[in-house]
Amino acid sequence: MSDYQLRQFEWADVPAITAIYKHYVENTAITFDTEVPGEEAIAEKYAGLRKLGHPLIIAELDGQPVGYAYASFYRPRAAYRFTCEDSIYLHPDAKGRGIGKALLTELLLQSRAFGFKQMIAVITADTANSIAIHEKFGFRHVGRYEAVGYKFDRWHDIVHLQLGL
Repeated sequence: MSDYQLRQFEWADVPAITAIYKHYVENTAITFDTEVPGEEAIAEKYAGLRKLGHPLIIAELDGQPVGYAYASFYRPRAAYRFTCEDSIYLHPDAKGRGIGKALLTELLLQSRAFGFKQMIAVITADTANSIAIHEKFGFRHVGRYEAVGYKFDRWHDIVHLQLGL
């Protein structure tokens, strides 16, 4: 088994990112998207993030993208410009190898370097592994919203965790 490596996003990563995200849209409530965005929509989103200079990180294993992470504005209003929200997704076969931890570590470094001062994690409340990794990095619970997302015929809560950068 080869070791993974982290690198910056490249346009050739769009199909892999789209495929990874598709899994989460179709099979989990980790994202509240209910329809899979196509490669064009993903490329447009990443073009916006890249234009802003926000962190966009790819985890690669054996030359193939197996995970990605990015941080972007928590909200679009100018007063939020120093607060970001993180997103990390792994190919299901890449879990349990420390890749998520490595992505979050690098994302925190790049977010600080960008100038973000606070990071918010918005996590579906029953996603224990995501909550646990954020807690290990020092994120603290700052809120819970009940029954705000409806997916797979049930209501889901979300929790907000926060870390000062």
